[in-house]
Amino acid sequence: MLLRKTLSLLGVGSAKIDLVLEKETYAPGEKVSGYFFLKGGTVDQTIKGIHCDLIMVDTDTEQETVVDTKTILTSKEIQANQEEKLSFTFTIPEDSERSKKNRYYYFKSKLVFQEGMESKDHDIIHLKPSLKDN
Repeated sequence: MLLRKTLSLLGVGSAKIDLVLEKETYAPGEKVSGYFFLKGGTVDQTIKGIHCDLIMVDTDTEQETVVDTKTILTSKEIQANQEEKLSFTFTIPEDSERSKKNRYYYFKSKLVFQEGMESKDHDIIHLKPSLKDN
């Protein structure tokens, strides 16, 4: 048991997070819906919070910009091998530029524990032109 706890502190066998979205393409101002799928690891762990950033990547300059952030603070215990879904909603900022050849967006989700390594997930989305631009 001690070995499993030590390994989970190093990220081996710790709980995992996966952001599941209803679709991949959105417009500025549109509401994104989905859920965080949490899967417990080999030992019980205490979750401190979930952070989810919408990040814009410019491949020409190799620059990443955090567009907006959503944080869920909690002090929740996740049991070994437990599966749980937490609802997720996020509104794409109105002033977001559309995706194109050299620009894309992704959600970076991070499950933060009281002790141990964070669990991370990346989900690419595409932004189409605003409905106002059509």
